[in-house]
Amino acid sequence: MREIFPGSRDLAEAEVEQLYLFPDEPKWVAVNFVSSADGAITIEGRSGGLSTPADRIVYRLGNDLADVVLVGAGTAMAEGFEGMRPDEQTAQRRRRRGLAPIAPIAVVTTGRSLPPDAPVITRALVPTIVVTSEAADPGLRAAWAAAGADVLVAGTAVPDLALAVASLAERGLRRIDCEGGPHLFASLLAADAVDELRLTVSPMLVAGNAPRVAMGDAIDPKRLELLSALVDDSSLLLRYRVR
Repeated sequence: MREIFPGSRDLAEAEVEQLYLFPDEPKWVAVNFVSSADGAITIEGRSGGLSTPADRIVYRLGNDLADVVLVGAGTAMAEGFEGMRPDEQTAQRRRRRGLAPIAPIAVVTTGRSLPPDAPVITRALVPTIVVTSEAADPGLRAAWAAAGADVLVAGTAVPDLALAVASLAERGLRRIDCEGGPHLFASLLAADAVDELRLTVSPMLVAGNAPRVAMGDAIDPKRLELLSALVDDSSLLLRYRVR
């Protein structure tokens, strides 16, 4: 893998890991996406077809170096999330960085798209945190808890994402790796709750009507500051600070 910004050099594995460390901040939300060159984030409804070997390296670093992995319920269901299952490389990396052995999943839902028997709840090795609002049906909240979830209520009509991020940080889960989807990303942007965008541009063209990285209500445009750019076999890996 080669760095082309801010410097120009070939990177060893340890140097890529160092580049993708979360900063020492009270809380930090990094959002990860892979996109085709023409802006699509899925092929036939899933992101896997766009991923490249370089993307899988940085995607894994996001998981491995985070305290918690944040995801929308629709993405969790579509992608078949079952929680983190660290292999020995991940376990060693997390031990070396002083992190808990397994990062929990925090899944955001209004309630409609997350059944109590969702694999992200029932198959997770550590309790999944369900982030929802007071408007979610109390019976459904009880069912999530009975299935093993830790239910975090933030907001009234819909989940208050700024409050949810602050609540996660108060629990010591300050390094937050968000893996989408696009509606969650847009909502986080609207709440001024995103610090960093990690975007892999996959060397593919998709066309069609696939979604893009952020979809939802319009926001005041956010300016980005490029932090780093890497290339590997025609994949472009970008890190932006959200201003």
